[in-house]
Amino acid sequence: MQIRKSERKKAKIKLALQGSAGSGKTYSSLLLAKGLSGEKFNEIAIIDTENKSADLYAHLGGYNVVSMNPPYSPERYVEAIELCEQEGMEVIIIDSISHCWDYLLDVHSKMPGNSFANWSKITPRQNVFVNKILRSNTHIISTMRVKQDYVLNNKNGKMVPEKVGLKAIQRNDLDYEFTIVFDIDSAHNAKATKDRTGLFIDKPEFIINASTGSKINEWCVKGVEEVDGKIELEIDACESVEGLRHIYSKYPEFQDAIKPIIIQKKEQLESIQSQIIPNNQIIQQSKSQENGIDTNK
Repeated sequence: MQIRKSERKKAKIKLALQGSAGSGKTYSSLLLAKGLSGEKFNEIAIIDTENKSADLYAHLGGYNVVSMNPPYSPERYVEAIELCEQEGMEVIIIDSISHCWDYLLDVHSKMPGNSFANWSKITPRQNVFVNKILRSNTHIISTMRVKQDYVLNNKNGKMVPEKVGLKAIQRNDLDYEFTIVFDIDSAHNAKATKDRTGLFIDKPEFIINASTGSKINEWCVKGVEEVDGKIELEIDACESVEGLRHIYSKYPEFQDAIKPIIIQKKEQLESIQSQIIPNNQIIQQSKSQENGIDTNK
């Protein structure tokens, strides 16, 4: 066990898309994968649990498909992910992970004995699957279906029913595990409900395209190497505390990594400043004495 300075290393994105049927989760996932992989479709694989819906978008490029049939157990999902990893895939799309949760709920409902106690047998299986996603050395995009409902909205003086999503069909806290979570509505508009990258949070709704994936990939590859390089040189050349504040605000995605360097440089500048002031006082005192003025009186 040891303590070390924080640093943001190069990352592989773990992203979730959640929306109702027909919102465009599969298509959006493939566009994201296109951008993440640099349009290398041969390095994209989609684990398809949606009755071969992945093949509907074959016109986009020659991506790979792993067709999964029931049972949708966590162990079979892990097996599919490992297959994609062994084949050298750069981006894995799991479409969808909701089937896994449905499977576990069904298993739980059929277990004899205490319902609450039985979760101690179900949860570890779910955790193995989630940990496989989080620890994979590939970009992983997971889609989640949401429970649906309809609301009446006034459009041009008429009350029109619109389909809305309510809650993702997965474990309640699963969205906390992902770096980015996009909610997609029936009009295919995406909104980031969670975003550790800072790229999309509090931004207006938008339509996901390949450039969205490219932007995420740029964030992923900006690791500690860049902090050690260009930004650190910029900090080292800075000559004022105000300048350091500007650099810190200029790179929000690197603030955790550059904070120790900023503080060290700030202390250095303040130390230099504190030496300059007494020296100036000595010089001024010396000049005053030369002029016959004793500043000590």
